[in-house]
Amino acid sequence: MAISSTMKKKKKEKEEYWKRKELVFLVLYAIAFYAFIIHRSLQLSLDHESELYALRPGWLLPPRLNDVSDAQWRNFRANLPILSLVFALFALLANSLRALFSLKAKGMSFVWLLISLAYLSYLHGACVLFILSIASLNFLLVKMFAQTKYFSPVLWLFNVFFLLCNRVYEGYSFSIFGQQWAYLDNYRGTFRWHICFNFVILRMISFGYDYHWAHQDPLFDQQKHIQRCHTCKSGKTCYRLLQEGSVQKEKFSLSIYLAYLVYAPVYIAGPIISFNAFVSQLDTPQNNYTVRDMSWYGLRWLFSFSLMELMTHLLRYNAFAISRLWKLLSPMDIFIIGYGVLNFMWLKFSLIWRYFRFWSLICGIEAPENMPRCINNCCNLESFWKNWHASYNKWLVRYMYIPLGGSQRKLLNIWVIFTFVAIWHDLEWKLLSWAWLTCLFFIPEMVVKSAANTLQVEGAFGEFLFREISAAGGAITITCLMVCP
Repeated sequence: MAISSTMKKKKKEKEEYWKRKELVFLVLYAIAFYAFIIHRSLQLSLDHESELYALRPGWLLPPRLNDVSDAQWRNFRANLPILSLVFALFALLANSLRALFSLKAKGMSFVWLLISLAYLSYLHGACVLFILSIASLNFLLVKMFAQTKYFSPVLWLFNVFFLLCNRVYEGYSFSIFGQQWAYLDNYRGTFRWHICFNFVILRMISFGYDYHWAHQDPLFDQQKHIQRCHTCKSGKTCYRLLQEGSVQKEKFSLSIYLAYLVYAPVYIAGPIISFNAFVSQLDTPQNNYTVRDMSWYGLRWLFSFSLMELMTHLLRYNAFAISRLWKLLSPMDIFIIGYGVLNFMWLKFSLIWRYFRFWSLICGIEAPENMPRCINNCCNLESFWKNWHASYNKWLVRYMYIPLGGSQRKLLNIWVIFTFVAIWHDLEWKLLSWAWLTCLFFIPEMVVKSAANTLQVEGAFGEFLFREISAAGGAITITCLMVCP
């Protein structure tokens, strides 16, 4: 027994030794890889500077032109000062009223409804009437059909109908209701309402299903979850408990519903939060993030913003894509630009979503983190989609994937879900082709993962082989994303 124990100890020490060697090699390889990528990117950016579109004077010294070719990032960056001022005032007002009058869900719903409607009036002007009208119709349908067998088809048909009509008719014109209303078309605000309304539709469906399930026997065992969940055992509240926990039926009121739909901090871009999670925190503000945690979260955001500024001033990946100059480059340079664009997109969305989530945290509502994992740390497509716009993934799983049958019909479900995702983004054939191409890439991955699950990894060599296969899977994932951006 003593000899056997000694041999096992030596074997384990040997495995740990080779793992350390492997780690050193991988770190050196990563340093060399990114040093080459950055050096070549800088060289390409300098060589083609005069040919790139949408470069504007920057602030770096010595003077460098800044890549503002991405309209979404350009608009967000330009409006950051006014957005920060507005949200600071909103947070101060809402938190002061909550503390002063000890407001709970109902009282806070009126506070946020008034604040958010003022915000929406600036964004959309008279078009707020369209939002409130469609939202009110959805509320009536949910209340009427929630306890019937027709609920799901009625809810989906209503919301998909307006999702499509809003796009086809470009947000409608007031003149279609009569010439006496045509003057309202002169007061349509600064931001197209039907673009933001895509997020409102997700919230309307969330409210509908959460109200529908509130009338059924709960399948979620709250006590058992608290005993097993590390977050909940520590005295905090995890998002799953907020989402799956029971909500009193009187909380499904019109004022709370409307406050949920137009909640200002996450109205424009998300993250997406379920109705149950929202109303639970409207009653009792989030306690997961202390003032220190939120300060650290804000500092991390500023650091990421600085990285983005360096990327757009020095590397200019997106300008290469917009200018179509990549067509004139070598295969290696095309790979570098494509890889750079993916990282630019990840960092852009990460900054936008975390910015709005930060203000929501300050206001007492914790929304899911949309980018919990870096794009370079995803070894397969499933991992990528779970960690890219993660709050949308949670919404899709809860309100589409599980009602459609879950993992029992996974191969069929992904086609339905990705088709909806494409239509939700916009009515374009290229988005539908992207969605269906992604589904095609999913099929071989599902087959390989199914086969891998039947195999058991044993020994140091088996673990090493598994890591190498995972790394190859990550490379294939990045390549697939570059093929269907």
